[in-house]
Amino acid sequence: MVQHTFQTAANQTVLQITDLTGGHGPSPLCHALSLRIPCGITAVTGDEGTGKTSLLRLLATDLTPTHGQLATASATWPEQASAYRQDVFWCDLQSPKHDETSVQACWDAMRAHYPHWDDALLQELAEELDMVQHSQKRLFMLSAGSRRKVMIAAGLASGATVTLLDQPFVALDLASIRAIKGFLNEAAHHPSRTWIVADYEAPGDVTLASVLAL
Repeated sequence: MVQHTFQTAANQTVLQITDLTGGHGPSPLCHALSLRIPCGITAVTGDEGTGKTSLLRLLATDLTPTHGQLATASATWPEQASAYRQDVFWCDLQSPKHDETSVQACWDAMRAHYPHWDDALLQELAEELDMVQHSQKRLFMLSAGSRRKVMIAAGLASGATVTLLDQPFVALDLASIRAIKGFLNEAAHHPSRTWIVADYEAPGDVTLASVLAL
């Protein structure tokens, strides 16, 4: 059973989830799930196989829900599917199909998709995450941690209303983890955006608006 605990006083709802049903296999991960995700940082926690990644994919509609509605302040899925997807950042660069794509080409493709993309922030993040030197490398040339940084930098620079980050700290060096947590702590006070971070445990040293335990 999903348990949603708010960590702060009532905040503005950024993502409204209504009667969401979907997931892999005959027994769906979500069945008529209704939640409101507040502004700031929400942690999605759970053991291996509890469905953290699948839930993020459902919220991004990368895994198409079989029923329900997802709504930000400016777009509703399924009625405004294209606009909704521009409001929600999701990226999975682990697949081999991305191996031949360069870091910069990945960022350029995502810049075209998200209308509020922040190039100055991307440059700042690339420097803090030590990715400037890798910008012209193809993804197969990167370590697992550096490949993950490509996704994280894009997510944080996307300007999306809802940013979905799947295990963002795995295989990262301590300096990069500190930099990402520093960004999230600044983002925690944003009045109209949310960052949903999935991992086994809620990230330490990060101000959370809510925790969604699977």
